[in-house]
Amino acid sequence: MLEQTELARLLDILGNRNRRRIIELLREKPCFVTEISERLMISPKAVIDHLQMLEDARILGFRNDDRRRKYYYLEHDISIQVHLDVQSHDLVPMVLSGEQRLLISLQKLRQMIQERDELARKLEEMEREIDHQISEVLHEGKRAGSGEESMLVSVALAHGATNAEEIRDLTDLPPETVDSTLRQLMDEGIVCRKGTGLELRGIYAE
Repeated sequence: MLEQTELARLLDILGNRNRRRIIELLREKPCFVTEISERLMISPKAVIDHLQMLEDARILGFRNDDRRRKYYYLEHDISIQVHLDVQSHDLVPMVLSGEQRLLISLQKLRQMIQERDELARKLEEMEREIDHQISEVLHEGKRAGSGEESMLVSVALAHGATNAEEIRDLTDLPPETVDSTLRQLMDEGIVCRKGTGLELRGIYAE
C-alpha cells in the first residue's frame, strides 16, 4: 500500500492531462522526445519537463539508440481509479496493480462478448421472422391472385432494392421480366419512382 505522501505525489503527476497522454502513447511503443512532441502536438521543452517528472517517479525509463537518441518507455505502468465512499462521500483514489487492470480488461472483454452474442441471437431471430414474413407475403399474394413475378419483385423492393439491377440480383428473374413487372406494378400504384430509384408506394411499404 502506498504511503499518503507517495499517493498524493502520483495523483499530482497523473492529474496533468498531457502527462496522461504521454503515458497512453508510450503504452503503444517506446518513443523519443521529437516523436512525442509531434504526435501529441506539445512543445519539445514541455515534453522534456513531463518526461523528467515521470522518470523521477520511476514510471518511465529510457534507452539510447545508435544515434544516441533517448527512447522512453513505461518502466512501471500505472492506473488510478476513483471510488466514492458511500458513508463518507469522499473520493477515495485507488492505485491498481497490473494484475487488477488485467482482470478489469478481461471482465470488460467478457461483457462485450456477451453483448455481441446477444445481438447475434436477436439477429438470427429477426432473420427467421423475416423469412416467415416473406412466406406470408407470397402466400397472401397468391391468394389475392397476384402473379409470382409481381410478388418476387415486390418482396425485393421491400428488401431494399431500389432499381431493376438490384431486383434481378435478388430474384434471378430475367431482365425483360423485371422490367415488365415493374411497369405493371407502377400502373397498379404499388410501385413509384423516388428520385432515380424505385420504392413501394404508400401502405404497400408498411
